[in-house]
Amino acid sequence: MPLFHTPDQLEQKIPVGISACLLGENVRFNGGHSHSDYCDKVLTDYFDYQKFCPEVAAGFGTPRPTLRLEGDPTDPRMVFTKQTDKNVSDVFMSASDTYLKKLSHLDGYIVMKNSPSCGLERIKVYQENGHPHMQRSAGLFTKELQRRYPLLPIEEDGRLNDPKLRENFLLRVFTHNDFRHSVGESIKMKDLIAFHSRYKYMVMAHSQPVYRQLGRLLSGNDPRPIGELRDAYFEILMTTLSKPAQRKNHCNVLMHLIGYLKHAVDVSVRKDIINVVEQYRRGEVNLATPMTLLQHYLKHYGSEYINEQSYFTPYPTPLGIRNTV
Repeated sequence: MPLFHTPDQLEQKIPVGISACLLGENVRFNGGHSHSDYCDKVLTDYFDYQKFCPEVAAGFGTPRPTLRLEGDPTDPRMVFTKQTDKNVSDVFMSASDTYLKKLSHLDGYIVMKNSPSCGLERIKVYQENGHPHMQRSAGLFTKELQRRYPLLPIEEDGRLNDPKLRENFLLRVFTHNDFRHSVGESIKMKDLIAFHSRYKYMVMAHSQPVYRQLGRLLSGNDPRPIGELRDAYFEILMTTLSKPAQRKNHCNVLMHLIGYLKHAVDVSVRKDIINVVEQYRRGEVNLATPMTLLQHYLKHYGSEYINEQSYFTPYPTPLGIRNTV
């Protein structure tokens, strides 16, 4: 059973990994931290953090000499900046290995930007001449985290300042958690179909072709065993959700949902809602504006099926996420 009916009704916090320095732990190379108010003062109401610092776990000490990546950008090695002849990659990864093996229960991970250990992207990889390659890398720890858990939502703390990236990360974390508890290791087709029924319009907002693809996958014509169908569904779902939905796609979904009011409310009311959707299309209002108006009428006149759509509340309303996109 899921842990919640909607994200506003969490029965327990969602397990999320995080770089320890973002919670104020003095584990950075200079003995300080990189405390994130948003992670520690806002998201902590919803996330049960599992904090970890791979450099401290490797025994490099605090404070410690700075580290950097060198060599092949596709397979860089880790060295101390002033001891580039000493490759510490194996020591570093060996210390993280035990931790990385035990993260299947997580629904997301927040990593420290610009770190040769934890950075998600754009980490410099230096050549022998001391200049960085044009090609960048992820930090070694995050790169291995992505390899082992390719569908796990991962984001940098700095990128959470971008409204679209923040919205997308939170949507994926709550979706990942919902799937893990609603479907998980279940071998019942009805559980997968029930989950998909709630997520149809969220998928449509990200990709209409994928919306149709997932419908075909669950149509009963796919000969694969339920376990394979479940895994294929989840991979397609999380991959599709990994990019923020476009404004035009949201508008298409909103117009589709207005259709459920065709026989329930006066045409003038529907025109008013359509006008607000068009305001959103032009960027004059945020997504919360047409969504709130439409949800008001669907709550009174819509079916149980439409009111259970995760598209309306994909993450906790108090976060105010849709006021920013």
